[in-house]
Amino acid sequence: MKMLPVGIQSFKDLRENDYLYVDKTADIYRLISSGKPYFLSRPRRFGKSLLVSTLEEVFKGNQGLFEGLYIHDRYDWTRRHPVIRLDFGGMAYHTVAALTNALSDFVNATASRGGVILEKTELPDRFAELIARLHETSGQQVVVLVDEYDKPIIDHLSRLEIAHANREVLRNFYQVLKAVDEHLRFVFLTGVSKFSRASIFSGLNNLNDITLDEDYSTICGYTQQELESCFAEYLDSMTGAGKGSREELLATLRHWYDGYSWDGTRKVYNPFSTLLFFSKRSVRDYWFASGTPTFLVDLLRERNDVRAVVEPVQVQMSAIDSFDIHALDTTMLLFQTGYL
Repeated sequence: MKMLPVGIQSFKDLRENDYLYVDKTADIYRLISSGKPYFLSRPRRFGKSLLVSTLEEVFKGNQGLFEGLYIHDRYDWTRRHPVIRLDFGGMAYHTVAALTNALSDFVNATASRGGVILEKTELPDRFAELIARLHETSGQQVVVLVDEYDKPIIDHLSRLEIAHANREVLRNFYQVLKAVDEHLRFVFLTGVSKFSRASIFSGLNNLNDITLDEDYSTICGYTQQELESCFAEYLDSMTGAGKGSREELLATLRHWYDGYSWDGTRKVYNPFSTLLFFSKRSVRDYWFASGTPTFLVDLLRERNDVRAVVEPVQVQMSAIDSFDIHALDTTMLLFQTGYL
């Protein structure tokens, strides 16, 4: 049996070391063949970082990593694009100065790796210059991938003065992507939340939000078919070890881990919980235990309103676009963070 990629977020590492990979490259191929600027929101521990890493390897032209996958014989591997991948997971953002410095260091380091010299002084201008110069020197349009775009805001929702200041820095930084559109082949931003266009995305209003699109509702997470086919050997192994029949194991998995749907029709299993279920051969609340929603618990306690947790709730799709740090809606916050 292939090794389970528990905690593996690098597509290259996963493929080179023969970890199990549930092939999502059909969705990826459709995505990159259909447009340019995209936004996708998913809860934490749902495979966003692996998706970003996979996109990076596609655009870098690393064909060998995709042997046997859907995209291998369909994509034009001769086009190798410069890739700017920005991950806020390991970046300092405890103050606006720390965030600005971290972004400046990132832009400078990317320029150095790409062999380009930047002359502008302001951070947004240097970012725009970086993209233009990389296009010029490589002869190929640039790909920009942003993982956890909202982390400098989400992590400070209990200290709104920092969240607001970080939001302004990010707004000025992200809006560059619209101004340099001619130099870009593909743009993909992902995170937990979808802030309103009036806040962080006011200068980047050409993003195609695919969060609730039917075509990409299973781009993260495992479908029932993927679960039964890709994890067949693990199911057989657990059955042989007396953990229950195949039908019983599948029923247990459905009961615990398939409660997510982004099109109202097809459900997907949380990958983090599913992988740990097969790794540890037991049912636990793996996803919930992987994070401490202190702010969320405090907010629910403060508002004394837990109806959204225990009762069915219907909201308009437009509510997702109204998510703002100064007017946090409890239901939408619970939905976007994965608790509904």
